[in-house]
Amino acid sequence: MTESSKAGVSRRTIVKSSVLAAALASVPAANASAATAPSGVALVRNRLTLPSGIATGDVTSDSAVLWSRASGAGRMTAVLRAVDDGGQVLRGRGAFERVLRGPRATQASDFTAKIHAGNLPSNTRFALEISFEDDGGAAGETVRGSFRTAPDAGTFNGAGRTGDLTGGGDVPASSSQSFVWTGDTAGQGWGINEEIGGMRGYRAMHQTRPDFFIHSGDTIYADGPISGSVTEKDGQVWRNLVTEEVSKVAETLTEFRGRHRYNSMDANMHAMFADVPVIAQWDDHETHNNWYPGQIIDDSRYTVRDVNTLAARGRQAWQENMPIADSSAIWRPGTFDDAGQYQPARIYRKISRGPQLDIFCLDMRTYKSPNTDGKEPYATNILGQEQVDWLIREVSKSKATWKVIAADLPLGIIVPDGPVNQESLSNRDPGAPLGRELEIAGVLSAFKRNGVKNTVWLTADVHYCAAHHYSPERAAFTDFDPFWEFVAGPIAAGSFGPNAMDGTFGPEVVFSKAGRFAGESPRDGENQFFGHVQLGADNSFTASLRNANGATVFSKVLTPER
Repeated sequence: MTESSKAGVSRRTIVKSSVLAAALASVPAANASAATAPSGVALVRNRLTLPSGIATGDVTSDSAVLWSRASGAGRMTAVLRAVDDGGQVLRGRGAFERVLRGPRATQASDFTAKIHAGNLPSNTRFALEISFEDDGGAAGETVRGSFRTAPDAGTFNGAGRTGDLTGGGDVPASSSQSFVWTGDTAGQGWGINEEIGGMRGYRAMHQTRPDFFIHSGDTIYADGPISGSVTEKDGQVWRNLVTEEVSKVAETLTEFRGRHRYNSMDANMHAMFADVPVIAQWDDHETHNNWYPGQIIDDSRYTVRDVNTLAARGRQAWQENMPIADSSAIWRPGTFDDAGQYQPARIYRKISRGPQLDIFCLDMRTYKSPNTDGKEPYATNILGQEQVDWLIREVSKSKATWKVIAADLPLGIIVPDGPVNQESLSNRDPGAPLGRELEIAGVLSAFKRNGVKNTVWLTADVHYCAAHHYSPERAAFTDFDPFWEFVAGPIAAGSFGPNAMDGTFGPEVVFSKAGRFAGESPRDGENQFFGHVQLGADNSFTASLRNANGATVFSKVLTPER
């Protein structure tokens, strides 16, 4: 939280002040100023500010990524101090303080920078300060936040042993944790409406005091222009904050970057990201609706129709603005093979959160096959073979009680791309697996073969919330163990659904809730959803679905299998 926000200055005032400061910084001082300044009068110097706030991401038991964006060129500095739950700095035993000097933020990265902080103590809350120092050595604005590292993998269980807690005893209450997930921010033209309090779903998530947040894709809507006002179906007028970059579909790198800058203008997101670590995924709207590698889009709003070009720019902007751990995963130009196939570095990854939990963060966009009817008699890609092999291997050797698979596309929900083609893996055919279904069937079968227990799939994408139980007893494909899939979102976008289900993997819709009509605005918060998970000291996994007002609409307690 900045000092100005503590003083009660509105977010709109902060945005205007930042714009004014940037404008003043661009005005050159007269050459005579320094020579004629009276002695004892300090020269005015425009210090660097942090207009997009700060964020942390991919936090494990001993590491974290620290992120921010400066108002101009400068070197990033972070200060970490161990604090108690009340925010008081720890002294004596448990004391920890470290000053980290990071990279120099330049125009090449849109003035964003990251510090990879390692060798941190586990299960520790940190007070965080981030600032930038300009090229003259002057320190800029300091923005404060906090985060907690995950419990250590060797945390003792109730039987006094360390290690695998699958189906085992209790863990200390201080080591249990909670998290939230959702997707779909600023979609369908519903942007930041300050008259209703901005993106209130982020405030509702923040108020649960989660240990981290999984953003399950559609972190921006690069293909959805935002206008100053929208007349809703009932005649009310929705009024958006607007910037130049969101006034049209994003095609240039500047426009993609501007989408991320826009979302960070929301005071609720701004506050939450300073206090809650992010695990970010990307999906289609970071580039274009329902895109796949190699596609030539048929959209008259675009002068650039080659989706690979758009995706490269969108990926760079996303990578710059998300606190993702692997800095080498930035998409570098020219990463296509001789056949023109899409070959960026990988962003699927595992985030270890102690003995109770591992997060397997999938990438269901980069290696995706073209959208067809999905009924090929051979396997087509939703993950790609390399990611499939990684997922089977890493989940199978995980010692965590719960293995959460964060998927940016749902498994059993039919997600059409036009009258025939399919966007996700379900193909409207409830029979044996075909096309992309064959790839997921191989994953589920391998989990069963390797004795994997306690997997839970979390997803978003479809703009409504749901709880699905998958069982071979109801399925055409039976070589898998039962599991749950929970769906959340949107958090700040139009509502849709519920969609039809595909019976191949035997899903039962235990619960679903959508808005009153397609494209309904987020005004009342009743049609915006996020998921919340509480891991209990008894290793229980309580998944609840909540609306943007914080009300729980569904809850399910899962207990681990041995």
